[in-house]
Amino acid sequence: MRVNLRLLILGLWLFCSAPPAGFAQAPALIDREILFGDPEISGAQLSPDGKYLSFFKPFNGTRNIWVKGLTEPFDKARPMTNDQARPIGTYFWSRDGKLLLYSQDKGGDENFNIYAVNPAEPLAAGQLVPTARDLTGLAGVRVQIIHAPLSDPNALYIGLNDRDKAWHDLYKLNLATGEKTLVRRNTDRLEDWTFDWTDRLRLAARQNPDGSTEWLRLDGDKPVPCYKTAITEKSRVAGFTQDNRRVYLLTNKGAARDLTEIVLLDPATGQESAYQRDPLHRVDVDNLRLSARTHEPLFITFEDDRMRRVWKNPAFEASFRTASAQLDGLDWTPISNTADERLWLLSANAATQPNVYFLFDRESQQCTKLFEQWPALQPAMLADMHSVRYPSSDGLEIQAYLTLPAGVNAKNLPVIILPHGGPWDRDTYGFNNVHQFWANRGYAVLSPNFRASTGFGKRFVTAGNNEWGQKMQDDLTWGVKYLVAQGIADPKRVGILGGSYGGYATLAGVAFTPNVYAAAVAIVAPSNLLTFLASTPAYWVAGRMLRFARVGDPGTAAGRAQLVRQSPLNAVNRITTPLMVVQGANDPRVNKAEADQIVVALRDRHHPVQYLLAPDEGHGFARPVNNLAMWAAAEKFMAQHLKGRFQETMTPAVAQRLQEITVAPESVVLTPRPEPK
Repeated sequence: MRVNLRLLILGLWLFCSAPPAGFAQAPALIDREILFGDPEISGAQLSPDGKYLSFFKPFNGTRNIWVKGLTEPFDKARPMTNDQARPIGTYFWSRDGKLLLYSQDKGGDENFNIYAVNPAEPLAAGQLVPTARDLTGLAGVRVQIIHAPLSDPNALYIGLNDRDKAWHDLYKLNLATGEKTLVRRNTDRLEDWTFDWTDRLRLAARQNPDGSTEWLRLDGDKPVPCYKTAITEKSRVAGFTQDNRRVYLLTNKGAARDLTEIVLLDPATGQESAYQRDPLHRVDVDNLRLSARTHEPLFITFEDDRMRRVWKNPAFEASFRTASAQLDGLDWTPISNTADERLWLLSANAATQPNVYFLFDRESQQCTKLFEQWPALQPAMLADMHSVRYPSSDGLEIQAYLTLPAGVNAKNLPVIILPHGGPWDRDTYGFNNVHQFWANRGYAVLSPNFRASTGFGKRFVTAGNNEWGQKMQDDLTWGVKYLVAQGIADPKRVGILGGSYGGYATLAGVAFTPNVYAAAVAIVAPSNLLTFLASTPAYWVAGRMLRFARVGDPGTAAGRAQLVRQSPLNAVNRITTPLMVVQGANDPRVNKAEADQIVVALRDRHHPVQYLLAPDEGHGFARPVNNLAMWAAAEKFMAQHLKGRFQETMTPAVAQRLQEITVAPESVVLTPRPEPK
């Protein structure tokens, strides 16, 4: 039976809670199933020959891979996978388009294996999908996808840490047989393996014990250094030049460089020459797009208040003008293309326009809309996003994204502060389902790019060194002050919510600034920096010294004292804010003990705390039923303390799952955790 989705959603709105005073003109509540459930279609890619379009779509209730002929209607699509344990997160086509390849872990443990599906496989009677072959078949091993060679489409270069958990050896994987051939045993602390256009291994990066990075030529058995950056600098190879002699290197090396730029580096001599920096001198180079067909640079992107693009190929710039004109007002990105680079799949969005996918034919200049990722979400329902700036405690300028609820006077509002994870990452402009969720509920939403965020130059990142819970936290607190000074925020109704580092910032906010926040939700959050640093995965050893430089060094008395001081667990007696803690039991990055510790500490001093623990999740929730249960609980929790709107209804499956993952604090038993030596 075909259901009119828009009418169904309208019907669901009728069962949502009545608006509190002041929200009479606000749009109807958007059902959280739309914002946090799996989209009907997402993650589309073109096959290399242009015959097929693949995409994600739920199958038997779980996100799986589907395929249809490019010109076929979507109702002719066929499921390719039927994984019911966990949604598939990433996939890609083999170079010849004969196989779909995807990676999958177990319950969020991040030990990935690689699977292959043949879309042309004939199905036996009763067989729903083609056979998914586990090409690596390893337990407790994190498989890395390193390089898909153009010259051998039946192969894939992968990294395996089965010999040494800290370092990945390089193998060549036969996609037909699953046979793995050792290419290089990694006894030199190597990562970021780089191949040239002939698929010859040329370079790799070595993380030195002092935290510096060296780029090494791999022409012989012994690696030869050709470029070095200090511990607080960064460098990354984007690819080789057409003649395979030089590489495009993103770097901020040297005292004279603050913003990351692209240089041309000759690995044979170590000589570099300027290529491209931000013409506005505002942000780092974000990315360089190279043509896999001609090996020429196409364009460079800069993530400013909104994304900017500098074209390097005039022919491509001219051909894409048609698409750009049709997508006026939207930020668009090429998602995939055919091997001949005639057909391009573009994803476009804006704050009030969720992702729309287009097929652009460079030859005919036709730009055809394929589908909307969230067709039920119309711009009129959504709230715009604005870039704002304010000074922090020491005068450092902080850029942030502010979303104000639609249809409501932006005065004296409840507020949600959303610190991002990383912390070496950044928030960007565009459609953001979390922003839209809280804005639709009547909150002003602020995502600050606090110091240590990337994209704003080396000095801005370095300003966050050893400042967890201190100046990095000030950057959030002064964001609250900014909203209060603007008259936007009700200072008694400010909440904070974040995951990973954002979860730490949430705990730090309620522990170190207890009078700022009236409610808090900490998701996969480090609570004790000493135990957190001691329990990171073995394959993070390459960045160990950098983490100590950025976060704090537990190997020195001063560093250890700093980490103790900055750990929210050690200031738990100052917490007066209502708190919800959310954790995945299999999280390899922020161990479950980080959540258990703060829950027990609050329980033992009789401070109420809500605890959600999903036994089948890792660093964040991937299964939609878990995600929906978390957001339902967080929404009600924030409404209780901040007086925003909330949706009272949830499906029986979500209600049952919420009950299953809700843990009574009195039942939590601590397991002793190691501390770094």
